[in-house]
Amino acid sequence: MKKKQIKFSLVYRDMFQSSGKFQPRRDQLERVAPAIIDMGCFSRVETNGGAFEQVNLLYGENPNLAVRAFTKPFNEVGIQTHMLDRGLNALRMYPVPADVRRLMYKVKKKQGTDITRIFCGLNDVRNIIPSIEYAKEGGMIPQATLCITNSPIHTAEYYSHIADQLIEAGAPEICLKDMAGIGQPAMLGKLTAMIKKNHPKVIVQYHGHSGPGLSMASILEVAQNGGDIIDTAVEPLSWGKVHPDIISVQSMLKHYGFEVQDINMNAYMEVRKLTQEFIDDFLGYFMNPSNKLMSSLLLGCGLPGGMMGSMMADLKGVMQAINNIRKGKGQPEYTEDELLVKLFDEVAYVWPRVGYPPLVTPFSQYVKNIALMNLLTLEQGKPRFTMMDNSMWGMILGKSGRLPGQVDKELVKLAKEKGYEFTDANPQDNYPDALPEFQQKMKENGWDEGQDQEELFEFAMHPEQYPLFKSGVAKQRFEEDLQKAREAKGGNGLTPEQIAERRHAESDPIVAPETGRVLWEVSAEGDTRQALEPHIGREYQEGDEFCTLETLNGRLVSVPANLGGRITEITVRQGDTVRRGDIIGYIKRK
Repeated sequence: MKKKQIKFSLVYRDMFQSSGKFQPRRDQLERVAPAIIDMGCFSRVETNGGAFEQVNLLYGENPNLAVRAFTKPFNEVGIQTHMLDRGLNALRMYPVPADVRRLMYKVKKKQGTDITRIFCGLNDVRNIIPSIEYAKEGGMIPQATLCITNSPIHTAEYYSHIADQLIEAGAPEICLKDMAGIGQPAMLGKLTAMIKKNHPKVIVQYHGHSGPGLSMASILEVAQNGGDIIDTAVEPLSWGKVHPDIISVQSMLKHYGFEVQDINMNAYMEVRKLTQEFIDDFLGYFMNPSNKLMSSLLLGCGLPGGMMGSMMADLKGVMQAINNIRKGKGQPEYTEDELLVKLFDEVAYVWPRVGYPPLVTPFSQYVKNIALMNLLTLEQGKPRFTMMDNSMWGMILGKSGRLPGQVDKELVKLAKEKGYEFTDANPQDNYPDALPEFQQKMKENGWDEGQDQEELFEFAMHPEQYPLFKSGVAKQRFEEDLQKAREAKGGNGLTPEQIAERRHAESDPIVAPETGRVLWEVSAEGDTRQALEPHIGREYQEGDEFCTLETLNGRLVSVPANLGGRITEITVRQGDTVRRGDIIGYIKRK
C-alpha cells in the first residue's frame, strides 16, 4: 500500500507576526524567496495577509509592491502562495464594507496570491461564507478556517458541523487554526477523521503554534487521521511561541512512514542566515525575547503564545497600582508570579462568562484586558467588569458575530443597566458599501487608484495608515521609533530607577492596554470620538476617556481614566507610540 503523502507550508509571514511588530522589507523578501524555493520541501508559502500590509504602511513601504515582489518567484516555480484574512475584518482589526472585501480578492489574485485562509474569531459562518464567494469571484482558492480552542463547547462534533456548512458553501479546503497551540491532539485527530470521512476530497491543513508544547503530537494525530498539509517554520523563528521547525516535523513524519519531501540543508541554512540578518537589521528591536520561550502555563489560560510577552508587560504596569492599594490597606504585596497566577485564574473566570470566544485576535486581547482590569477594580473594592471599552462590549453584545456560548446573567443585567442592546443581526449589515466614497477621496487628493485598483483597495482597507504612508509621516515616525529602540537596547533609554523617580507614590498609573499611537482627538472611518488633551490637575469621573490609542492594525482603543480622580502626571504626548503595559499617566483617586 502506497504511503500517504504529507505536504508542507512555510508560514514566513506568521513567523514574524508571532515574534514581533514588523515584517521584512520588500528587498529582504526578494532575497530570501530563492533560498526558500531551493529548500525543495515546500508546496506552499504564506506570503502576506493579516498585519503584513499595515506594518508595511507603518514603516513607509508600499505593501502592494511588496506582495507582488514576494509572490512572483513562487508563482514562477509552481509553489502556491497563501495569505491570512479575518473574514468580516479582512486585513484589519475592525469590520470592512462588503465591496471592499470583494475587491480584496480580485487584487490579491492579480498580485500573485493563490489561496486565502478565511477565519472568523468566533467561527461564525456568516462572517466566512461571503468571503468564500468573493474569493471564488476573484479567482482565488478559499480555505475556510476553524479557530481551535479547548472548552466544553469546542468539541470535534461542534467543529465538524461548522466544517460541513463551510464546505457546502464552496470551500475546497479547511484549515485547523490552532492559534494558541492548546487544541488537544486527540480532539484534533478525531476532528480530522470526521472531516475526511464526510468530505474525502477536501484538503485539511493544520496550523499549530508551539507555545504550550502540544504541537508535534497534534501534527502526528492530524497526519494519521488524513491531514494533507502541515504549517511549519524555520530557525531562528521556529519553536517558542511560533511554529514547529520543518526539520523536526519532516523527520517525525518520515520515520512514521509518510511520504514527505527531502530538505536541501544548504538552502535551509541560507534561509536561516538571511532571517537572522533581517532580525539584526531592524526587526529584532521590536521583538519580545519571551516569544522565543515555550510555556506550559499557556494551557491553563488558553491565550495565544504571541500574547505572553505583552501580557507580562501589562501585568507589570498594573502590578504597581495593585500593590500600592494593598500597601495602603496594610496587606502584603503580590509578587509577579502570584499576580500571574491570579491573572490566569481571572481569565478562566471571565472566558466562559463572556461566551467562550476562541482566544484569537482580537477576542484574545479583549478577554485578557477584561481579566486584567478586573484584578485592578477588585483590589479597589469595585465589582468586576467595571472597566470595559466599546470594543469589549461589542464582542459581548454580538456586534462581531454570534458567541459560541451564553453570556453570563451578570453581564446581561449590567448591559441593560447601561442601556446596551444585544443583537443577532448579520454583522456585515452594519457596514454598507464604501468604495465610491474612497474613490472620490482619491480623486480629491490626486491619488491614482493603481494597477488593478490596488491603491484604492489599500486606502479603503487602511484609511488611517494610508494617508500617513502617502505623506511620508509614517516613515518618519518609524525611523524615530527605531532610533529610540536602538538607544534603549544600547542602554541609553530610561532606567527603571529614572521612571520610578517620576512616579507619584500616592497615584495609580494609567496603563496602555495595547501597543499604539496616542491620540487626544480622533475622527476616523466608522469611529468618531474626542478626548480633550489632559493637563495636570484635570479631574475625571469614572468611565471618562483619558485618551485613544490607534493600534498597529488601525483599531481605535479607548483608554479610560481608571476609576476617575485628578491627573498628577502625564508621560506621553499626542502622537507618541506606546507599548502594551506602558504607563501613560498617573491619577490620584478622590
